[in-house]
Amino acid sequence: MSKKQGQKETLKKVLRYIKKYTGLMIFSIILAVLTVVLTLYVPILIGKAIDGIIYGQVDFKAILNHLMLVIIMVVITALAQWLMNMINNKVTYNVVRDIRDEAFKKIEILPLSYIDTHAQGEIVSRVIADVDQFADGLLMGFTQLFTGIITILGTLLFMLAINVKITFVVVLVTPLSLFVASYIAKKTYTMFKLQSETRGEQTAFIDEIIGNQKVVKAYRHEQEALEKFDEINTRLQKYSLRATFFSSLTNPSTRFINSVVYAGVAITGAFAVLMGKMTVGALSSFLSYANQYTKPFNEISGVVTELQNAIACAARIFELIEEEAQVPESKDAIQLEEVSGTVTCKDVNFSYTPDKKLIEDFNIQIKPGQKVAIVGPTGCGKTTLINLLMRFYDVNSGSISVEGIDIREMTRRSLRSSYGMVLQETWLKKGTIKENIIMGKPEATDEEIIEAAKATHAHAFIKRLPKGYDTVIGEEGGMLSQGQKQLLCITRVMLCKPPMLILDEATSSIDTRTEIKIQSAFNRLMEGRTSFIVAHRLSTIQNADVILVMKEGKIIEQGNHEELLERKGFYTELYNSQFAV
Repeated sequence: MSKKQGQKETLKKVLRYIKKYTGLMIFSIILAVLTVVLTLYVPILIGKAIDGIIYGQVDFKAILNHLMLVIIMVVITALAQWLMNMINNKVTYNVVRDIRDEAFKKIEILPLSYIDTHAQGEIVSRVIADVDQFADGLLMGFTQLFTGIITILGTLLFMLAINVKITFVVVLVTPLSLFVASYIAKKTYTMFKLQSETRGEQTAFIDEIIGNQKVVKAYRHEQEALEKFDEINTRLQKYSLRATFFSSLTNPSTRFINSVVYAGVAITGAFAVLMGKMTVGALSSFLSYANQYTKPFNEISGVVTELQNAIACAARIFELIEEEAQVPESKDAIQLEEVSGTVTCKDVNFSYTPDKKLIEDFNIQIKPGQKVAIVGPTGCGKTTLINLLMRFYDVNSGSISVEGIDIREMTRRSLRSSYGMVLQETWLKKGTIKENIIMGKPEATDEEIIEAAKATHAHAFIKRLPKGYDTVIGEEGGMLSQGQKQLLCITRVMLCKPPMLILDEATSSIDTRTEIKIQSAFNRLMEGRTSFIVAHRLSTIQNADVILVMKEGKIIEQGNHEELLERKGFYTELYNSQFAV
């Protein structure tokens, strides 16, 4: 698709959002017409007043009447313009709200593969910065484009009514102004698009560095980070300067042409007055119209520049909105209920990229209430298996079933609500301790929350906080230690008491003494529940019913702790590497 076609497609998409507010737009156009008509009627009144002074006895009463009418017209025009601007603001920010809503809804249903392969800061930049830039351009378009076009048409009619020949002089030079504005607009679009993309790249980099500042400092990566930022910042400066340079050419270029038009009108009009074909008052009105006729071209050229930027930003946000969503659920998707914990993986094959196989011919039958430990070297597919069980990713072939039903045939919500999940990476939102704990069970009572916190040994440190369970924490836990954040995530699951559990290195950030206590709490929680435990420390999974030993995406050994040690295979090597003296 060419750049021009791309702009047209983006504009069509914008108009689809505006269509919802057609009534307000019609009202705005009516007010724009009223504003222009009244504005254009004022020079006629002034011209009549001038003629009353020059061509006859000065009639102060008539002049006063004309001036009173001018004041009335100006007041009505101001009110109409204020109301029009209010409507344009309402439409603009409603459209922006709708676009942001749709963008955020799309983020919620995007496959995790998209989130995993795109910088978070870049996505944030599209939803925040690009939409703001789009709003600025759209608002300017609404405010100035309508009135500008109507002013041009209105002044043309008024000028034709006064003198056709001089009007022809004005119209003859007009295409030159349009040509200049159009030429510059094409140049600015490319630069604004590059500016928008680079701004997104910069936001992503800043987000990455700030979010990992401890690692940056620990590995003395400050200089490299500065150099990378300088490189991006320099590119942004270059594109911004070029975009600003081209856009700034528009106004002076069109003003020059407009001045030529004004001079042409003044000269031809002066000769018309000397020849008695036009009055001085009429010439005054005509000069005012010529100025008003050319002025919108300056404004429209500025609007076009802003619209180029707005369209470039809109194209980026629409790219996000139009990204392919995760595989939709069928209309007759099954609602998973009364889960006992039977899980079956049959001939499962999966890879993140087609050229690099990960999980191949994976088969396992899990009975209700079994504790299943998954061990193996880094990169063998342990966490990937969890992603498949939760249906964060879909298998390439084969099937995973819960209670004998393929998980692709059931609703994601009912599947995921059947699991309680604690990951090695904690996630806490900005809010109170209580709000973070009840995320999976908003209706939980204070007694239930405290009971769950005591079971995970989180209650003691929560009570030491300034406001206990009502203490507000920042994004990602703020002042809490990594171990405390992990305890809150475990408490969140303990409160929900789901029929199945997934523990992915759930106690990796907790000291050994607390870990022993939490393991005891987990054991109570896992009673009668199917549990999947991903662990590197084999001491935490010795009491598992089944241990799956994975290597290069396949189960190479299977059994309980004693059985696997007796085989003296790969599991024995892993165990000895941790406990051998």
